[in-house]
Amino acid sequence: MAATLPDAADVVIVGGGVMGTSIAFHLAEAGVERVLLLERDELGSGSTSKAAGGVRANFSDELNIALGARSLEAFARFGERPGQEIDLHRVGYLFLLETADQLELFRESTRLQNAAGQPTRMLDVDEAIALAPIVSAEGLAGACFSPADGHCTPESVVLGYATAARRLGATLVTGCEVIGIDAEGNHIRTVRTSRGDVRTSTVICAAGAWSARLGDLIGVDLPVTPLRRQIVVTDAIADLPPGLPMTIDFTSTFYFHREGPGLLVGMSDPDEQPGFHLNRTDTWLPRLTETMERRAPSLLDVGLTGGWAGLYEVTPDHNALIGEADGVSRFLYATGFSGHGFLQGPAVGEIIRDLYLGREPFVDISPLHARRFHLNTARAEWNVV
Repeated sequence: MAATLPDAADVVIVGGGVMGTSIAFHLAEAGVERVLLLERDELGSGSTSKAAGGVRANFSDELNIALGARSLEAFARFGERPGQEIDLHRVGYLFLLETADQLELFRESTRLQNAAGQPTRMLDVDEAIALAPIVSAEGLAGACFSPADGHCTPESVVLGYATAARRLGATLVTGCEVIGIDAEGNHIRTVRTSRGDVRTSTVICAAGAWSARLGDLIGVDLPVTPLRRQIVVTDAIADLPPGLPMTIDFTSTFYFHREGPGLLVGMSDPDEQPGFHLNRTDTWLPRLTETMERRAPSLLDVGLTGGWAGLYEVTPDHNALIGEADGVSRFLYATGFSGHGFLQGPAVGEIIRDLYLGREPFVDISPLHARRFHLNTARAEWNVV
C-alpha cells in the first residue's frame, strides 16, 4: 500500500534516489523520529537508476578520495548493513592514459590515494592490456589501476536503504511532488506538495538534477545544471575476463564494464547541451564508434541490446554541494555530484545525518558548501568521467 502523507515531520528529505534513501536510513538509524522522504516519481527512478554503477576512491581531490573510500567500506558491508545484496564486483578501476601530463596527474593522485590507505598503483601498457585485453595499446603511455574499486547495482542500493529506513520508522512517500516551501523569517514552517501540506522545520535537498528548482522555492542558490549522458549495453561477448575492470579511456571518457555476458558502455558528448533531456538519441554514436575503433576495435563487431539516457547533476567545478544554507535555518543539501553521487551516497548519508544532529562529520565538508562559488574557492577534480 502507498504510504500516507503525514501532517507533520521532524525532517523532510526531497528526492528518492541513492542520496535521499541513504540520508533517510542514516537519520532513522540514529533515532531521528518522523523522518519523511518525498519522491515525485518512484524510488530510484531519476539519475540513480540510470547510473553505470561504478564505485571508486580513485580521485585527485583528497575530499573526494575520503568520500569514495568511506563509501567503498559501506558497499562492502551492505549485505549486513543495511542488509541487501547489491552484486558488488570489486574488479578495480583502470584509467588508460596517453600523455606525459596525464601520467603525472595520475601519479600525483595515486600518491594521495596511497596516503589515504588505497592500493592504487600506476601500470605500464603491457600490464594494462593484461587486465583489459579488448583494449588496443596504440597510443597508450600507461595506466592507473585501483583494485579496491568496482561496480554494483544502483537499484539494489536504493532498495536496501529504503527497506531499512522504513523498518526503522521512516516514512517514504512516492508520487508526491514538492511545489512550495513556506517560511517565517528564515525558519522553515511548511512543505507544500501535490498531495497536501506537511509541517516541518527542516528540509534536506537530495533532488539531484532538479535541485536548483527546489532551492529556488526557498531562495537558496544551488548551482546545479542537468546534462544528459547516455549508455548502451552490448550483446554477449565471448571470452570476456571474469575480472575485467571498469575501464576508462581518460582522453575520450569512453568507458565500459561487464554487464552480464556483455558490456555496459558509455562516453560523454561534448556537444550535449544542458537541459532535462531524457530521450535517447543517436547523435553521440558516431563519436563513440570512432573512439571504439581507436581504443577497442573488436567492439565494432558486437551488437547492442539496449541502452538509456540519464542526467548528470553538474556544478561549475564538478564537485558536490554538501552543507546547510546560510540564509535559511535548517535547509540542508547534498547534490551536484557531477557523476559521482551514486558512489558517494553511503558516506554522504552519514555526513548529512551528522550535520542535522550537530555532530562533527568524519571529514571536514565545509569546502563543499555552496558559498564557495561566491567566494571564488571552487575545487578542482581531475579524475572525472
